[in-house]
Amino acid sequence: MSKVEIRPIDSQGRIILPKSWRNRLKTNSVVIIDEDDRLEIRPADADLSRFVDAVEVDAEHFDDYHKLRKGLKKDAVY
Repeated sequence: MSKVEIRPIDSQGRIILPKSWRNRLKTNSVVIIDEDDRLEIRPADADLSRFVDAVEVDAEHFDDYHKLRKGLKKDAVY
């Protein structure tokens, strides 16, 4: 069963999670997922592979690791 609570955000952008929620976590870290009109908070040990569909690479040098790495770094978007 889902529980919904409205929590304030302080002037430094912090949100306090209820103690009962924190006690259920097996970690002290969370992942915050920014999806268009919402933020989703999940334990850091959650399986994030479901959020990755595929990686497309436009590179010519698959036979030379160093050239491939250099090409990927050049085209990387952070």
